[in-house]
Amino acid sequence: MEGRPILTKRSVASADVRGKRVLCRVDLNVPLEGGAIGDDTRIRSALPTIEWLRDRGARVVLCSHLGRPKGKVVEDLRLAPVAEHLSRLLGQEVIAIPTITGTDAFQAIGSIQDGDIVLLENLRFDPREEKNDPEFAAELAALADLYINDAFGAAHRAHASTEGIAHLLPAYLGLLMQEEINTLGKLLTDPERPFTAIIGGAKVSDKIAVLQNLVTRVDALLIGGGMANTFLLSQGKEVGASLVEEDRVGTAKDILETARQRGVDVLLPDDVVVARDIDAPEGTVKPVGQISADEAIFDIGPDTAQRYADTISTQKTIFWNGPLGVTENPAFSMGTRVVAEAVANSVGFTVVGGGDSAGAIEDLGYTSRIDHISTGGGASLEFLESRTLPGIAAIPDEGEAE
Repeated sequence: MEGRPILTKRSVASADVRGKRVLCRVDLNVPLEGGAIGDDTRIRSALPTIEWLRDRGARVVLCSHLGRPKGKVVEDLRLAPVAEHLSRLLGQEVIAIPTITGTDAFQAIGSIQDGDIVLLENLRFDPREEKNDPEFAAELAALADLYINDAFGAAHRAHASTEGIAHLLPAYLGLLMQEEINTLGKLLTDPERPFTAIIGGAKVSDKIAVLQNLVTRVDALLIGGGMANTFLLSQGKEVGASLVEEDRVGTAKDILETARQRGVDVLLPDDVVVARDIDAPEGTVKPVGQISADEAIFDIGPDTAQRYADTISTQKTIFWNGPLGVTENPAFSMGTRVVAEAVANSVGFTVVGGGDSAGAIEDLGYTSRIDHISTGGGASLEFLESRTLPGIAAIPDEGEAE
């Protein structure tokens, strides 16, 4: 899947980092329970840039957010456990600094040597971070000589550590950011065909823009999850007590009409798994159109799952975002499992767009069989909507004067 990147932003590979303090914004926002890290995918994804900087003698200052502390110190959201985990992965100590900016942080950074690594405290403990406060950005910039943004999962946020600081220091993209931009960019500009997008999740409203953009670029669109109910309703199909967005029926009709005009195949469920309650221990498979008024759709049916899998097997490029059913209940996870297996078995180029889809791939042990798993759920969707991501836009183009 060779092709040119759609952006030519300044890369860390062109930066002279030896002996310099490099503030590297990474995405270490991982599930943390009682100090234990549940899924370290994002930490591992940050390793290539961190190791690149360390091996070239940079004095590495990492910064990240964790959870949603809403501008206050939350003890359970401190980054010290992440620093310990990162230390084990890197084979060297990552020093956790219990502050973000100010004298203590400045002194701690001033004492490190070439190749040393420190991690600032949770950026979102300071309410100025999410406000993109210029003063906070300046305080961060005072800690370093260079800035690297490698946090794709936060690139759609215009925060002080992702956007504001990039205007105050020589700024570059990290290796993970480049990989995300180039891979997702190829889906928009240069996919090998046929190209299929599998879009699931609860609501059409969450993914209107990405559906509207992708339907003009793909050869087939496979729809599942709760959003499929709104599309079925737009075709006059009975969906019983299922989750629907009646105010989005017109949008669904427009997307289907655009697909018809462009010759794009849209696959919708023709059999589904229904129950009277989301916590039901099992569901009943029914053809679409034979659903009782007191039943709700919670998964695609086995025939639909197989039809989707058969389509996936013929594709050269596949993008998947969103579960096909209510996977929190094992009774309604079959469709997602079948699609995940089909994507993993595909000989085409496969991209999974973060979030629940990435979790399903991980849980089923298919991670090594996917060509690219995005670290940014919301960011990857906004990118595929062709929207400008502030964390990327703030980085100068290659060759632009510092």
